[in-house]
Amino acid sequence: MNPWIDVVEYDDADGCLKSLYDKVKGPDNNVDNIMMMHSLRPHTMEAHMTIYKYVIHHSANQVPKWFLETLGVYVSHLNNCHYCVEHHFAGLTRLLDNEELSTTIRVALETDQFDGVFSDKEAAALRYARALTKDITDMPEQLVKVMRGAGYDDGEILEINQLVAYFAYANRTVVGLGCSTEGDILGLSPNDSDDPDNWSHS
Repeated sequence: MNPWIDVVEYDDADGCLKSLYDKVKGPDNNVDNIMMMHSLRPHTMEAHMTIYKYVIHHSANQVPKWFLETLGVYVSHLNNCHYCVEHHFAGLTRLLDNEELSTTIRVALETDQFDGVFSDKEAAALRYARALTKDITDMPEQLVKVMRGAGYDDGEILEINQLVAYFAYANRTVVGLGCSTEGDILGLSPNDSDDPDNWSHS
């Protein structure tokens, strides 16, 4: 992986860190590199995993998970975070179980051409995500009003806001510490949405 700071591998972990690794690991004791970036301060990994699970993989969310993943891919693209783009695009592809549609979505996100791929409602959320990611100093309330007018209620708008805010954090964790996808299994996620404390990846 060759990150810019030291990390503790799964086989070298013990104590609290080993317990957290066991909680988030996937097949063959694989721990996503983004989680290993926290290994020198395990409490920050616990905080990261909690917000990640709650923002994307919680049964109380009303915005469809595939679209939350789509927003995550888009925000990561805007932030030039290759790691999160590849991980969450793989997760999106698995959720949709339609490679052609997934590829169409990715092209639309990379070119900002939403017509014909996304509904007006979804496009309004994507435009909000873009503004919040790229031009936060000039964030107009009108974009929230447009989302509301397109059919989102205020709770769903909050979900979208938190998704965009989470990826700002995750993208900067990765890009700022030299985290790569080397050795990761792309597309795994904690899919037990009914148990917010179940972080196991499959």
